[in-house]
Amino acid sequence: MDEMLLLRHGETEWSKAGRHTGRTDLPLTEHGEDQARALAPLVKESFDLVLVSPAQRARRTAELAGLTDFEVDPDLWEWDYGGYEGITTPKIRETRPGWYLWRDGVIPGDAEHPGESAAQVAARADRVIARARAAEGRVALVAHGHFLRVLAARWLGLGPAEGRLLKLETGTYSRLGFEHAEPVLLTWNAPVNSP
Repeated sequence: MDEMLLLRHGETEWSKAGRHTGRTDLPLTEHGEDQARALAPLVKESFDLVLVSPAQRARRTAELAGLTDFEVDPDLWEWDYGGYEGITTPKIRETRPGWYLWRDGVIPGDAEHPGESAAQVAARADRVIARARAAEGRVALVAHGHFLRVLAARWLGLGPAEGRLLKLETGTYSRLGFEHAEPVLLTWNAPVNSP
């Protein structure tokens, strides 16, 4: 693998409101679709492997950006927030003062949202990294904020909780690669101009 392009999906109503959106399958907002289209200049060159989360917000971002030949990979789903699905951090802190996802994790939810630990998210990220490293040439991933933050931490050889240091906005791109054969961040949380 030469380089890995990471695209965070465009805005949804829940991301706009700060609600934790793990497995709830929401569409992009109109602004989110504009963000996705604005990513198109980044994908003009070909990729040897393109993996996309099963979530419609990620698949639609890929399509609008021009990545039409992709494989859906369930390992790219967002962190399963369990009982905190759809809830904002301030609301969670009303019952758990000082709660912080990266330190405190999530509580179990219902059958569709059982919740995941940071280690479980990291195991999925490690599998994606292994697939990417086995590819020839360029790789693109379209996924979610917290998942991509964990993936970048794991790329750098850090624990999953170190993803807390890597804020990632909707509709942005990042690049992972190498310097002297060592994994590095080449670009992080870079915006593109959208209308």
